[in-house]
Amino acid sequence: MSDLINVILLGIVEGITEFLPISSTGHLLIAEKFGLGARSDLFNVGIQAGAILAVTFIYWNRIWQLFTQWRDPANRDYLAKLIVAFLITAVLGFIAVKLGFKLPEAVTPVAWALVIGGVWMLAAERLAARQPDRSEVTWRVAILVGIAQMIAGIFPGTSRSAATIFTAMLAGTSNRAAATEFAFLVGIPTMYAASGYELLKVVKEGGVHEDWTALIVGFLVSGIVGFIAVKWLLGYIRSHRFTPFAIYRIVLGIALLLLVPAGA
Repeated sequence: MSDLINVILLGIVEGITEFLPISSTGHLLIAEKFGLGARSDLFNVGIQAGAILAVTFIYWNRIWQLFTQWRDPANRDYLAKLIVAFLITAVLGFIAVKLGFKLPEAVTPVAWALVIGGVWMLAAERLAARQPDRSEVTWRVAILVGIAQMIAGIFPGTSRSAATIFTAMLAGTSNRAAATEFAFLVGIPTMYAASGYELLKVVKEGGVHEDWTALIVGFLVSGIVGFIAVKWLLGYIRSHRFTPFAIYRIVLGIALLLLVPAGA
């Protein structure tokens, strides 16, 4: 029973943090280090898939529109930018993985990433507020968002959503809602691909020895909580800034640096 509670809590953590700009990897690592227990790579992939599926449902109408009305110039242009951003992330990410360029998933580097990312979010929000309100996604935005996703992937604690949303805002899509939509839409295929890659790697290495009940429970909890969290976020950003998330990251990061021994 206690393990099932831990699984549910991990699903809640993943569902809340996957698309909020506060780093799901960092929070799962912290949760595991501070009492919820380390889990298999397959389990982590499974609960991440739950959150991705939830966001897919939220944006299903928009996704359907893009693929069924691609003859419309605006839809075709937007879809092309999504594809290019995804391909940039995929190619650069594959190269980074092959070169072994990825920071260890340890508490100290994650804490620093939380602090640095929080400071960057505060600065980026302030700079974006000085720009005219623009909802258009340019090619520059698409290219830089693709690069930002790759960078977030190799620096645990950075937060993929934070990196992509604020890169889009600084690169020209200053409207928070428009920047968030593009960041989330390009994140859907990226995260499906990353989850599929991790799953294939686990199967190839013969590591499929899993508590399937725990995996299914974690997947369902993550999906339900993720749906609620993203729905709330999309409503929140219509009239609020991301400042509370930035402050939370900085406070959490500093607390971890003070509480956890260096190198842990």
